[in-house]
Amino acid sequence: MARDGSRIVYSTGAGRMCPECGRPTLECRCRTGSAGEAVPARVVAKLRVEKAGRGGKTVTVVYDLPNNATFLKALCHDLKRTCGTGGAVVEGTVQLQGDLRERIRGVLAAKGIGVKG
Repeated sequence: MARDGSRIVYSTGAGRMCPECGRPTLECRCRTGSAGEAVPARVVAKLRVEKAGRGGKTVTVVYDLPNNATFLKALCHDLKRTCGTGGAVVEGTVQLQGDLRERIRGVLAAKGIGVKG
């Protein structure tokens, strides 16, 4: 923010501005720690299958994972590619289309992640 309390709303020279610190997004320092918590050495994931509220579709949910955006995104990408299905990271969980518990157990074990459920 500027010294007088005002902030830049739009600037063609700097591009997008961070709403919190008022700096250009490439120079923003307030978001450097936003990836989440650190990934522990031993991760234990839990699996469950959900069907309710999804129009009869079955979804496998991997939960109790570290709340780290980069870790979750990379894990979701690997699971989707290995299982050949769609999925997404939703509120700290990885959700994959279909009942894929057996495949997911193998993939997580190969990555050194413990599995319960």
